[in-house]
Amino acid sequence: MEYILVSGLLLVVMAMSVKTGKLSIPAALAGGLTGFLVFGGGGYTGLLMLSAFFVLGIWATSHGKAIKATILSQEPHPEKRHAGQVLANGGIAALAGLLAMIDPVHDVVYLLMMAASLASAIADTLSSELGMVYGRHHYNILTFKKDQKGLDGVVSLEGSLLGMGGAAVMAVIYSLFQGFGKDSLLIVLAGVLGNLLDSLLGASLERRHRINNDVVNLLNTLFAALIVLFLR
Repeated sequence: MEYILVSGLLLVVMAMSVKTGKLSIPAALAGGLTGFLVFGGGGYTGLLMLSAFFVLGIWATSHGKAIKATILSQEPHPEKRHAGQVLANGGIAALAGLLAMIDPVHDVVYLLMMAASLASAIADTLSSELGMVYGRHHYNILTFKKDQKGLDGVVSLEGSLLGMGGAAVMAVIYSLFQGFGKDSLLIVLAGVLGNLLDSLLGASLERRHRINNDVVNLLNTLFAALIVLFLR
């Protein structure tokens, strides 16, 4: 019965996301599959964490869009997400959910990895999207020299702190269901380090067009998940 209710809820969210222009149809389908797997392996804890990422991510992307549009070009800052973006940010969480369904004996570990991957995803989203709006000084993560905000691998103190706050949100949601402790701190640490890797990859490989942003996001969420796996 729970799966039927959650599936219905996911269908409603998918339809609303397409209607409001937040997701393309393929992105909505990818999001629905991600949500189903996250719930299947992570229960309501996983679903709430994914929902928090979705809501915060949409808000951060639309927040200050007029400012963002003037940073690199006169084109409107894109808000509609495509399927690749959805899977790049939520694919590792979905994989962790699938593994928890296949191997329920270790479901606690997979749930922690899910939380870490989403902590990294939201940390990256908030730091990049809100850093462009509220950041006062922007630096290249590799050279530590001032650089143009909005470029790959450019960070600000304000953006980094907002990203850490996003990771902390994921840790709080996880801990409300699983209890506060070492794992809570590991989730925040993994989110911060995943976001750092994102910036490093952005300033190096992405700027040289060796990889695109979707690959960067997939790698930073995978990195975060592996951090909690080995440090737990």
